[in-house]
Order: sequence, then C-alpha cells, then structure tokens
Amino acid sequence: MYNFEFRCPTKLIFGKGTISKIKDEIPRDAKVLMTYGGGSIMKNGVYEQVKAALKGFDVIEFGGIEPNPTYETCMEAVEIVKREGVDFLLAVGGGSVLDGTKFIAAAAKFEGAAPWDILAKDAPVLNSISLASVITLPATGSEMNCGAVISRKSTNEKLAFIVPQSYPQFSVVDPETTYSLPPKQTSNGIVDTFVHVCEQYATYDVNTPLQDDWALGVLRTLIKEAPKVLTNPHDYDARANIFWAATCGLNYWISLGCVQDWSTHMIGHEITAFYGLDHGETLAIIMPRLWENRFEAKKAKLAKMGREVYGCESPDDELSAKFAILKTEEFFNSIGKKTKLADYGVDAKEAAERVFERFRVRGTILGEDGKITPEVTRDILRTC
Repeated sequence: MYNFEFRCPTKLIFGKGTISKIKDEIPRDAKVLMTYGGGSIMKNGVYEQVKAALKGFDVIEFGGIEPNPTYETCMEAVEIVKREGVDFLLAVGGGSVLDGTKFIAAAAKFEGAAPWDILAKDAPVLNSISLASVITLPATGSEMNCGAVISRKSTNEKLAFIVPQSYPQFSVVDPETTYSLPPKQTSNGIVDTFVHVCEQYATYDVNTPLQDDWALGVLRTLIKEAPKVLTNPHDYDARANIFWAATCGLNYWISLGCVQDWSTHMIGHEITAFYGLDHGETLAIIMPRLWENRFEAKKAKLAKMGREVYGCESPDDELSAKFAILKTEEFFNSIGKKTKLADYGVDAKEAAERVFERFRVRGTILGEDGKITPEVTRDILRTC
C-alpha cells in the first residue's frame, strides 16, 4: 500500500425528508445563488422543498446548467455571482449541476487570465466561494468529492479539475428524489458508478486488500440492486443502496494507497465532446474493450473480480479475468446500455482517428502504467 493523506470536509445528510435540514447548514446572512438544470426539480417536488427550506434567506436563482455542464453557461453564472455579491452556492440537481457549480465557485474567485485555464492548464485555485448541494441523481459521486468535469462548446473539449476548495460544505442525499428519474438516467448513473469503482480497482496489486473488498462490495451492490430500481422505481431501499454506492464509488475511500487508471473516462469524455453520447454510454462502450487491450496488465485484478463478484469457479487467472469482462458487458446490456459505437450511429474508425489526433496534439498518455499512448487509444477505439 502506498502512502496517502485523506481529508473529506463534506457533511453528508442522507435519507428521506432531509432537504428541510439545509436551513440549519447555510449561514443566515449568506447571499445564496441556487443553481439547477433543465427543470426536472420543478416536476418532482424538489424545488418546492428547497424553496421552503430557504424561506427567509436572500436567494437568487440560476437555471439551465446542462447534463454536460458547459464553460459558456457557467461563465454566465459567474457574472451574476460577481454582480450580485453572492457568497454561497447551492446546487440542486444531478452531478452535472454540482460539477458546474463547483466550477462557478472557483471561476468567480479566479485571478488568472481566463478561468478555462483551471481546466486546460491546471491553473491553481487559491480561493473559491462556499458551496453545497441537494443531489438528485446517483452517478458522479460529486456530492462527496472535490472534482468536476466541464465541457466547452466552442472547442469541443471536455476536461476535469480536482481542487480541495471544491468539496461541498454539505450534501443532502434523499433517495426519494430519484423516484421520477427516467430509466435511461438511472442506468447511466449505475454504469458511471460501476466504472468509477473499476477505474480505482482494476489496475495492478499493491497489497490493498481492504480497499479491494470495499470496491468489490460496491460492484456487488450495484449488480444486486440495479434490477430492483429499474423494475420498481419507488423501491426506497434499492434507491438508497444505489445512491450510497454512487457516493462511496467516488469519495476517494476505495482509492487510498492504491493505483488508479481513469483512461476509460478520459477517452469517454472525447467521445461525448465529439458525438454527444451520454457519459454512461461512452463508459459502457469503452471499458470492456480497454480491458481486452490491456489484459495482461489488469489480469490479476480482473480475475479476482471474476471470482468474487461474478462467482467464477476457475482457478485459472486468464479464464477468470475473461469471465469478468464478459459478465461486465452482459451487466451493462441487461440494464439497457449498448456497448458498441455503431449502436449509437458512430463510426468506430472515424472516432478512433479523431481522438487519436487530439491526444497526439496534447501529448496525452493514459493508464495506471502510462502505457496507453495515443496510438493505443486509437487501437482500443477501433474495436469499439
């Protein structure tokens, strides 16, 4: 196990009926900007609950943050924050709303030439506006971490940043808010969570048995609970288990002292940027093929996954690892996620060349061992 440091300042408030608690967590003298997306919170009762909890607070609103939050939209909110003297941000919605709000919080205090440098050049974030969330979609884990992903329409780019200032002060997780989610969004979130875990687990062994067990436990939970929420969207216990799995899938616990990959996500971001596929769709397409390409390097961990998650009885690592890949793809298919670019009308060869060229220009090298060059990325995508 490698050395690590861990601190998570986010207070998590979990369970039914907990939205009302936000009134006790936000400073009474704060000027609050409430951010949200396209209006789903107006239909499922969340907006009314939040507004009731914020009665007596100085609140203005900013809606329209996209499912892949854009730099352009976020910068509109930054102007409002500066003009109105906002000093607290409350994201209400899914992980994309929270990701966009994290960027707004950092960009509003950024002292460099352009806030895009936070993403494109890893420009330091020295200060940020306080933020919190009422999260309504189990997927990104953004409610308990300090990362975010932002797209830029003008350049067809999708980039991530991770800064300690982006931890929410608190996050409210009420599984009842997920009852109205369409099946597609539910399954996208399950895939996102599943792949988050695998990016931290399916690398090479550095003797982290506890972290491995945590990771594999999250995967088993997702596989067990996914059919329940898709069959009965109002199954509170299943919704709660899925949401807690999503939060734990990327609050950094399972990665402590471990080796991480994240190449599936980085390649997937480019497919979303170029072709507009949902994030969960790109992950379901890429990860099985990436595992096949990097099979020898990941074989031992995949074999353990094959035995402990999917029940493979073979003592042979190669057979068990291949079984894990097969069963993972079958799981994605079982919850409605297709696993080929052609299923979404995208030509794999064209996509491979476009992403290869972008990574070549950037000098992008991916993978836990630094072996996924732009050429290897092209090889992977050609098989997608």
